[in-house]
Amino acid sequence: MSIDFKSEVKSEKNQNVTEYINKVLNLIEKEEITQDDAAWITKETLDGFRENVNPGFLEYRKTVTEGGQFAAVEWSDNGAGFKDVNGKEYIDCLGGFGIYNVGHRNPKVVKAVTDQLKRQALHSQDLLDPLRAMLAKILGEITPGDLKYAFFTNSGTESVEAALKLAKMYSERTTFISTTRAFHGKSLGSLSGTAKGMFRKPFLPLIPGFRHVPFGDIDMMRKTFEVCASVGEDVAAVILEPIQGEGGIILPPEGYLTQVRELCDQYGALLIFDEVQTGMGRTGKMFAAELYDVVPDIICLAKAFGGGVMPAGAIVAKEEVFKSWFPNPFMHTTTFGGNPLACAAAIATIGVLIEENLPQRAAEAGEYFLAELKKATVGHEDKVQEIRGQGLMIGIEFHKDEIGYEVSKGMFDNGILVAGTLINSKTIRIEPALTISYEEIDKVVSAFKQVLAQVKN
Repeated sequence: MSIDFKSEVKSEKNQNVTEYINKVLNLIEKEEITQDDAAWITKETLDGFRENVNPGFLEYRKTVTEGGQFAAVEWSDNGAGFKDVNGKEYIDCLGGFGIYNVGHRNPKVVKAVTDQLKRQALHSQDLLDPLRAMLAKILGEITPGDLKYAFFTNSGTESVEAALKLAKMYSERTTFISTTRAFHGKSLGSLSGTAKGMFRKPFLPLIPGFRHVPFGDIDMMRKTFEVCASVGEDVAAVILEPIQGEGGIILPPEGYLTQVRELCDQYGALLIFDEVQTGMGRTGKMFAAELYDVVPDIICLAKAFGGGVMPAGAIVAKEEVFKSWFPNPFMHTTTFGGNPLACAAAIATIGVLIEENLPQRAAEAGEYFLAELKKATVGHEDKVQEIRGQGLMIGIEFHKDEIGYEVSKGMFDNGILVAGTLINSKTIRIEPALTISYEEIDKVVSAFKQVLAQVKN
């Protein structure tokens, strides 16, 4: 009897789950949803986060909801923004932390992925997959200097992990130099390079051999190289972001990256550029390395690499470095990295960036955006400490975290999404689609000026 009873209970649960799945799929299928649909989606989203995802997100998301009522549930996107389930439109100046360089749901990227999906979604893992080869060739053409061979991943932290393993295998050295305020991801290897103590402490000890020096301090970098060499712990690689993103949009001092390159050459170390956030046109060049005329040995890509449609990432390395993986290509692999859908998205994304000259547009629109934001802060110097940036990668630093929090919330209430850096609102980021219109930029600046006047210091 007990077995039959359990079977009946399981059958009833499966029936309930099936009904729930069908309701969700029907909502996904709808081109337009009703107010009742929106209310149900909102409730299910809040309950789901509270009971099955992580209730901590509800506390964190208070910075982007009206009056702390958790009212904003995203549902659709297009162009430079998105809509919530209630139809409210937002200009997206967070851009998924730099995902939407070619805009939300860029039609050419969506078409490429859809066309590929009709033919084949994932690869067999055994036969040679053509789009991987074609995308690698394209990357060999567009990346700086003699970067040539590509390995594909699904995310930024995976790209960093691949770069660290490749650097170790190339030289058999185990010491890495990273920088303060750096963010390279949260998986174990990349977290070892990340500088934020709050993220690191619960997982100590991390991968041994990492040294952190102040970003921009070439003298400390040089002394660290000297000390490592003197104690027999020669440096395998220096890993850094050409412009720090999560750290607060920190630009390198003049000549710094060139000097780091020279130090790496002097001591036989590799230079890894983490361009997960700065790459794909964000800073006014296809890659930030081009801004500073520095060619790294390995470059890490992700975020915007998949065109805001597919999760996709890559590393591209010089042949001399990458050939350490030639004898056994299975030394480092990932099941879904370089899958046909991701490759189709990346190929189309690069095509859009080149055809529409979006890196140059980012440079020009970014210069205008930066100037207008600075004008808006006149008379509010007691609240705003500095506005800085390169291309459409802009940071607004406030004197206090609380001011940034209130400005972020006020901007959201005005239909504009921005975000702090490393869950800190002292510096908020402006990273919109590179396709953002000047009219939309003016709306953002106008809202910023209005909110700034309302926020108390």
